[in-house]
Amino acid sequence: MTLEKYSDVIMEMAKQGLSSEIISERLSYEHGEVRGFSARNVRKFCAEQITSCRLSDTRLELEVTQAINEVGPTYGRKMMKGYLSTKGVHAAEGRIGSILREVHQPYHEARRQGARNLNPTPYHAECMGHKVHLDQNEKLVMFGVTHVLAVDGFSKKIVSHSTMPIKNNLSIYEYVFRPAVITYGMWDQVRVDHGKEFYLTLFMQEMLSHHRFNQERLPYLQTSSTRNHTVERIWPEINNRVNYPLKTALLQLMDQEEIDMEDNLVRYCVSNLTCQLCNIGLASVVESWNAHRIPGKGIPNHFAEHGCKRRISPELLPNALEAADLYRQHLGSALKEYSTFGVDPFTTEQDKLRTESHFAEKYPDISHLFFRAVNGDFMPYKEALLCLINITQRNV
Repeated sequence: MTLEKYSDVIMEMAKQGLSSEIISERLSYEHGEVRGFSARNVRKFCAEQITSCRLSDTRLELEVTQAINEVGPTYGRKMMKGYLSTKGVHAAEGRIGSILREVHQPYHEARRQGARNLNPTPYHAECMGHKVHLDQNEKLVMFGVTHVLAVDGFSKKIVSHSTMPIKNNLSIYEYVFRPAVITYGMWDQVRVDHGKEFYLTLFMQEMLSHHRFNQERLPYLQTSSTRNHTVERIWPEINNRVNYPLKTALLQLMDQEEIDMEDNLVRYCVSNLTCQLCNIGLASVVESWNAHRIPGKGIPNHFAEHGCKRRISPELLPNALEAADLYRQHLGSALKEYSTFGVDPFTTEQDKLRTESHFAEKYPDISHLFFRAVNGDFMPYKEALLCLINITQRNV
C-alpha cells in the first residue's frame, strides 16, 4: 500500500509538527495497516512532497523580509514560522532561520545577544480544559494601556485577549473570560493572581462550577503573580514585540515635552491611539504564538483544536452588565463599570465622530504606524499622535 492515498492526512500532521514516528503510528492504528507505513517511508514521502511544493529561496526571502517589516526584529525562526503560517506561507524552520540570519544581520545579532534562560518550574495540566491562566500586563499603564490574556495550561494556546485603557472587572469578563468559555468550553480551574480586577470572572466561574468536567477540583485558584508561570512566560514576547517600541516613542515625546501626561485630553488621546496600535501588534503575536512549534510540546493550535471536555450554552454566560448585577445581588457590593484613561473630552457623539473622521482622512491605515515603530522608526507614530491631539482640541 502506497502513502499517496493518505497524502493530505500525512502532510496535515507534518504541518502540525508531528514526527515521522508519530505519523507512522497514527497511520497504522487508524487504518489497520503496517506495511509501507514505517517512519522511514513517512520521512521520505514528506521530504518528496515538501520538495515538490517548496517555495523558491527568492520567494521565501521576500516573504520573510515583508514579515520583518511588519513584526520587527524580535521574531526568531520558530515565531517567524508561526507568523508566516498564519499567512499561508509554509517553509522549514531551518530555511527561515538561514534567511533571518542573512537579510538583516543587526536584527539577528540582537536576537542572539538577547537569548535568555527560563526558570524550570514543575507544571502539569492533564488536558485542554484542566487549567486556564489569566493575567494582566501593565508595562504601558502610565499611557492608558493594559493587556489581559487567557492561556490554556495544557496546549499553551492563548485562547482570548483584550487591550483596555484601565483594567476593569467588566471588561475582563466580557472580552477575555466570556469569549474563551463560549468558544472552547468550561475549564475545571481558573488561575489568577490576587488582583481585584478578576472578581467578576471568579464569581461567574464559581456560579457555573457545576458545569465543569472535573468538579473535584477547586473552580479557581489565586496565587502570587510570580507563580502564574504559564502566562507570565508569554509577556516577554509581547513586551519586546509590542509594548517596548511604543513605550520608547512615548517616553521620547515626554522627554521632549511634546506631550503633557497631566492633561486629561492628552491622556485620553494617547490611550486611544496606543490601544489601537497595541491591538494590531497583540493580534499578530497571538496568532504567531498559537501557530508556532513549542519544542517538546508541539503547536498550540493543534493541541487545542478539540476544546475543553465540557461545553456550555452561551445563554448561561450573561453579558458583563447582567453578570455585574448578579454579583451585586449575591455579594451586596457593586463593581466599577467601564472607565476611560483621562477624561473623555467630547460632549456630543457628533463631535467624537467628526474628530475620528478627520483623523481617518489623514491616517486611513494606522497599521503602518505600528510596523514602522517596531522597526525603530518612531516618527510616524509620534506625528500621528500629535495630529490626533490637535484635531481633538479643535473639535471640543
